[in-house]
Amino acid sequence: MVAGQLALVVAAVFAGAALYVNIAEQPARLTLDDKALLTEWKPSYKGGFAMQAPLAILGFLLGLSAWWQSGAWPWLAGAILMIVNWPYTLVAIMPTNSRLMAIDPATAGAESRALIEKWARLHAGRTALGFAAVLLFLWASLV
Repeated sequence: MVAGQLALVVAAVFAGAALYVNIAEQPARLTLDDKALLTEWKPSYKGGFAMQAPLAILGFLLGLSAWWQSGAWPWLAGAILMIVNWPYTLVAIMPTNSRLMAIDPATAGAESRALIEKWARLHAGRTALGFAAVLLFLWASLV
């Protein structure tokens, strides 16, 4: 089923991009001084959001379509995990994002660094949701 295979690909792209942030981009940015750290984080976050938000919606719609066509619950469960990224981001991560966006890089310091470290821990939740969706979509495609 094409919708299911596309859902799997989209979820894998989402999860891979999220993992890249956690294991490569975040550790690299933490080597920067506080001002450069915040200066780098702001456009990086905006770019990541612009990429991952549509992937979460597309993965949800494709997973939902695969479930509708097959009736197999793992497609629905994976679709739900993909769309849960939206409320998770809005409720759990957005308050930290808003605080970071409000800080002028010229005044960056220990507080902004701690917030970026907190943001990364919260972002790991998005990574986990993405990989859980991948596993469910993979399972559904093999059954």
